[in-house]
Amino acid sequence: MMSFMSCAYADVESTVDMILGGYAHVPGLRLTRDQACRVWALDETRCQGIFDAMVDAGFLRRGTDGAYIRA
Repeated sequence: MMSFMSCAYADVESTVDMILGGYAHVPGLRLTRDQACRVWALDETRCQGIFDAMVDAGFLRRGTDGAYIRA
């Protein structure tokens, strides 16, 4: 039986995979946090955390307009 933490980690991992896939398949994709929340059906807190981590990892960068784009 999987623990709650394992399920939560798998959920975040699959969400990150979907976001990475979105940016990989759509060159030039630019999304604000609010747009990303709607596209991937995420609450604001989870969305912000994931996007902050992706910026920290160097995969995304945040433009002066607040939109996230592939680094």
